[in-house]
Amino acid sequence: MYSFKELKNQIEITETTVECPVKNCDTKVERQKKEFKRDERFLCIKHSIYISPSTYEYVNYQDNLLWKDYDDIQLLESILKSKRESRISRERSEDALTWNVFRYLDKKNELVEWCSGFVKKRVSYTNIIYWSYCKNTNGTYPLLKEARAEFGEANSRGSEPDLIIETDKALFFIESKLMASNKTNPSNPNVTKKYLTGGSEWFSKVFKSPYSEIICNSKYELMRFWLLGTWMASKTKKEFFLVNLVPIFMEEEIEANFGKHIIQNEQRKFYRLTWENMFSYIDLKYRTDDEKLLSDYLLNKTIGYNSNGKLSRALFNQSFTDKKIVIPDTSTPEEEEELGRLVKELLKK
Repeated sequence: MYSFKELKNQIEITETTVECPVKNCDTKVERQKKEFKRDERFLCIKHSIYISPSTYEYVNYQDNLLWKDYDDIQLLESILKSKRESRISRERSEDALTWNVFRYLDKKNELVEWCSGFVKKRVSYTNIIYWSYCKNTNGTYPLLKEARAEFGEANSRGSEPDLIIETDKALFFIESKLMASNKTNPSNPNVTKKYLTGGSEWFSKVFKSPYSEIICNSKYELMRFWLLGTWMASKTKKEFFLVNLVPIFMEEEIEANFGKHIIQNEQRKFYRLTWENMFSYIDLKYRTDDEKLLSDYLLNKTIGYNSNGKLSRALFNQSFTDKKIVIPDTSTPEEEEELGRLVKELLKK
């Protein structure tokens, strides 16, 4: 996997060619235009990546993963067979970011503690569902499948949270974002399926705003997650948390912008959480090798090159620079440890 440390800070882009972004590589490939393509014309054979002027994609998606033991790959292969769309091999993949962070928490039995922090009391177990795939049934998570049917969604095209975490006390929907925004709209605003009538008119019990106003505010996806998730939690007599996981400099007003449309109480809440917060949570642990690996991954993850060919970090970017914490292009282990301390201090404020 290539991170900020292994990539060139600047790449040469011409009208016809792009150079490989990996340091000390002199390979140049034909310049891609418009749609990204996995084609030999754009392949750096040395580093097994397809290149465009702004980003790259691994030939083998496993090169974009931190956790790839036999059990990890078996689970992910099962997920990908049923997942509607996957770009997990791309540098900018929010799916790869989600997998790398939450698969770690899952493998290390850290989800109980993480979920307990939201519920404000100790949960006794967690069951995580990645992109609607339930390993216990080898298919769509049964309760989600039931909710899709209740609100008129086709199972093959229904709402698909990035993660569902089931506990004994609460149900979590987690919608992860890296570069995409929460602004989403239906293909046909006049087709409401059974969103207004399903669940004995459940919509009226969990929303303040009319459907048309929510759609006008481009909150279609979050609306569906709140509708289905609160209904599912109610069916099982559990609390519900919809968590929007974003970079710290994105969607800063989302709790207010979406919160004004929904009815929240002690049993159901909407939260904005940042990837930088996740870094702080992981980095505060006792620092095993895996924790160091994941912390380093988050600190040095990239989202490609801007129009001037300058490399950008995915996280710890705009907001941290604004607050005078400048992330260096290179750093020693001691400097990175100090940087981690500064980041955690900032996140506490």
